[in-house]
Amino acid sequence: MAYSANNPPSLIADSIGGGGSLWLYKSADDDATVNGANYVANARDLGLAVGDLVLVIDTATPKGSFHYVASLNAGGAATLAFGAVA
Repeated sequence: MAYSANNPPSLIADSIGGGGSLWLYKSADDDATVNGANYVANARDLGLAVGDLVLVIDTATPKGSFHYVASLNAGGAATLAFGAVA
């Protein structure tokens, strides 16, 4: 599948004191797809920032996993990744 701007991540906890924000994203896409380059096409417009955490719920499995915003490209799309926030 692919990301749809009609089903964006939603902010569930805003950053306080310069820390990262926490987002929730539900989709039938698996982890490999969600971690694809520039997956969240409208990330900058939504307010996602590098280092923000994203709780991803795979509705097809179902299961949940934590990801983080690893990078934003010049067009404002985010690449998500597993692992420690840098």
